[in-house]
Amino acid sequence: MSEIARLDPEKIIHTIALLEKRIDDRFPDSGLKKVCHDFVQTARASKQNIDWISKPNLSLRIFAYLVILIGLGGLIYSITYVDLQIKNTTLANIVSISEAIFNDIILIGAAIFFLVSLETRLKTKRALKALNELRVIAHVIDMHQLTKDPNLTDLPESATENSPKRTFTRFELQRYLDYCSEATALVSKVAALYSQSLPDESVVRAVNDIEALTTGLSRKIWQKLIILNDSSPNKN
Repeated sequence: MSEIARLDPEKIIHTIALLEKRIDDRFPDSGLKKVCHDFVQTARASKQNIDWISKPNLSLRIFAYLVILIGLGGLIYSITYVDLQIKNTTLANIVSISEAIFNDIILIGAAIFFLVSLETRLKTKRALKALNELRVIAHVIDMHQLTKDPNLTDLPESATENSPKRTFTRFELQRYLDYCSEATALVSKVAALYSQSLPDESVVRAVNDIEALTTGLSRKIWQKLIILNDSSPNKN
C-alpha cells in the first residue's frame, strides 16, 4: 500500500519565505511585505508547535499514570479497613453503601479521565491559539487588498481628498493581488498542518473555518483580477 501524502512544513515555510522575497523585489516598502515577514515567523513557530504536538509528552504521561496508581493504591488500601460484614442488612443500609461506592467510582473515573486526557487538552489549547493567530493574519492580508480597486487604475482624476493613494500601474496591481491571493492560500496550508498532526474535533473545525475564510478571501481577490484582466487595453 502506498504511503499517504502529507503536507511538509519545511516546504510550506520555504514557499512563504520565497513569497516574501518576491514581494520585497517589487514592493519593498509595502505593508504586505511586512505582513508576509510576520507570516514567515508565525509559520516557523507553527512548525515548532506541531513538532511538540506530534511527540508524546513522556513527563506528563508519567506524572498522570503515577497519580492514577497512587489514587488506586490509596483506594485499595482504604478498602482493607472497611468492615465488609454487614450486620444490619436493611434496604436503607444497602442503598447507602451502594451509593457511596458508586460515587467513589464516578469520582475516580472522572479523575482518571482528567489525567489521561490532560496531554491532549494541552496540545489542543496550543493548537487553537496558533490557529487564531493564522486567522488574524488572513484578515490582515485582506485589509491590504481592500482598497486595491481594479476599476480605478486609470482614473486618478476621480480621487477625492480622502481617497487611498493609487500609485500602482495595472501590471503592479495585478502582481500585488496575486501575492495577496498566494498568501491567503498559504495561511490555510499552515493551518492544515495542525489538523494533520492533531485530528481533534475542535482543531479540525477551526482549520475548516480558516480554510473557508481564506477561500472566500481568495475568491474576492480573483474577482478583482478578472475585472482587471477584462479591462486591459491590450485585451482583444
